Amino acid sequence: MKVLLLKDAKEDDCGQDPYIRELGLYGLEATLIPVLSFEFLSLPSFSEKLSHPEDYGGLIFTSPRAVEAAELCLEQNNKTEVWERSLKEKWNAKSVYVVGNATASLVSKIGLDTEGETCGNAEKLAEYICSRESSALPLLFPCGNLKREILPKALKDKGIAMESITVYQTVAHPGIQGNLNSYYSQQGVPASITFFSPSGLTYSLKHIQELSGDNIDQIKTQGPQHPKKNCLQLEPLRKDCTDTAVMVSTSLGPSSPCPSPEPGDSRSGWQTDESVDAEFAAIGPTTARALAAQGLPVSCTAESPTPQALATGIRKALQPHGCC
Repeated sequence: MKVLLLKDAKEDDCGQDPYIRELGLYGLEATLIPVLSFEFLSLPSFSEKLSHPEDYGGLIFTSPRAVEAAELCLEQNNKTEVWERSLKEKWNAKSVYVVGNATASLVSKIGLDTEGETCGNAEKLAEYICSRESSALPLLFPCGNLKREILPKALKDKGIAMESITVYQTVAHPGIQGNLNSYYSQQGVPASITFFSPSGLTYSLKHIQELSGDNIDQIKTQGPQHPKKNCLQLEPLRKDCTDTAVMVSTSLGPSSPCPSPEPGDSRSGWQTDESVDAEFAAIGPTTARALAAQGLPVSCTAESPTPQALATGIRKALQPHGCC
């Protein structure tokens, strides 16, 4: 069964995108298509702020791109040495708040200790910060041009100072239309489409509506359909780096050394069903609300923004009602 993830590929220590691997453990063929690109802004100003940790009570990172901006500041301004010698230690004496394990992993690579990564979204992180923060100095918050105001407003309401700086802007990926056209022409309508941000939804929905045709209207009016006669038993395979996992190996995603089971293979636990309409999944509540605002039913919202949580949610959403 094919699933489409609207995100760029990120290899982990196993040499494979973790979302591809986790979905493959349930016998789901996943393809990644990037829908967003990012342009970095105000790096000289951000670099200057990173050079003066004494002016701030800590750092807040809510996206991998903000961390990448920090890395670029260190590389482009020849500050790697001074960062390692003194700046890193000074920042580590303060709080470094993050959203999500992916962002936390990137922050740790530049030598900073993180907290709050298990909060999962900005709303929960705001609660976490408000329960702990007591510094009179502002928290430095590098962010994108499309940041939501929930976190800044929550901190302001609690009297916690924060200084925002826009370090990147989000634009549509230049290859989004061509990649989606190629996917639909080669693979057809997927069983599930996962959106990873409201902006990703904005830039991709029109193309998906055009390519899906009447399937989109049927989903909007009827919601997800689960005919019991097509019960799918999606059980996980072994979970380690050497597992045989299903993965689509096309020009749209990373190639994989893992062989793909044939439909009906006992390892995969899935059966081909050409009549299944696409269902919509969201990586978190903010994206789910954006889908709902477009009149699209959300069959799955990941309990946390992790590959494991998303794979579990999609597996449950694709499991027909009434099946054991």
